[in-house]
Amino acid sequence: MTCQTSAAINYHISPIIGYHRAPLSQKFGAPRQPNLVAMTSVIEMLAPYDTPAAFVGLEDFSHIWISWQFHHNYLYKDKLDKDKHSLNNKQQDKNDSNFRPQVRPPRLGGNQKIGVFASRSMYRPSALGLSVVKLERIEMVEGRVLLIISGADMIDGTPIIDIKPYVAYSDALPEAKSGFAPSAPHLLDVTITESAYEQFGQIIAIQSADNAAEENAQNKHSSVKAVIDKTQKQLVISDFDTIKALIAQDPRPAYRRTETESSFVMRYKSVDVSFKLLESGELQIMNIVTV
Repeated sequence: MTCQTSAAINYHISPIIGYHRAPLSQKFGAPRQPNLVAMTSVIEMLAPYDTPAAFVGLEDFSHIWISWQFHHNYLYKDKLDKDKHSLNNKQQDKNDSNFRPQVRPPRLGGNQKIGVFASRSMYRPSALGLSVVKLERIEMVEGRVLLIISGADMIDGTPIIDIKPYVAYSDALPEAKSGFAPSAPHLLDVTITESAYEQFGQIIAIQSADNAAEENAQNKHSSVKAVIDKTQKQLVISDFDTIKALIAQDPRPAYRRTETESSFVMRYKSVDVSFKLLESGELQIMNIVTV
């Protein structure tokens, strides 16, 4: 058996069929589980997987399963480099030095260790995630398929590996036990300063004027780029509720959750949102500025 044959047995190579296009470009602020925040995003399918024929019948399902890669996981990136080096030198390591048998879930305060296979941590041997999201609609733009979804816990640029319909009679198990996470996490109250709210309104007004001028100049019909730009960059009024919902999840590291007056920044679409914990126990949005 050759080294390359051995590698093929130990590793499964899956094609990337599309990419997730979303308002969140960084891990900080992303929901830790799907369907905690009804944030709208887009799955841009790649050729040849973007053919409309591949999606006939999917519109009859309200939710879909998505298999995806933790592409911002530094262990995953290190592993890719290591595998490339091993294959180039015709050798395959028997042990993966990047494997973490235990992790510290934020749900347990970031201090208690559990087995990686008892968690939904990003630091997995496969670097694969699995999420069920709501399928809002299927759009055909420029002959290509775009899936408009909501409730994703993926950030912008996430590689999509597979899509399957969610089937309620077999996938929904209300009697299932959920271990150390029996219920949704506690949400914090979120307030916003008057100046930050004014900043939010001003940015929307400027972007709306710029977008209107660009559309009039180009006089073009909807394109894939236009749909994705709206999802990734253009701020709208409804984004205010989404921003508050994301911050209410408390994205701060578990070991810093008792800190008051320390400022944290969440990047959402084309803005940076600064917030902090007040002595009263609520999170307050202090500033919203264009990136």
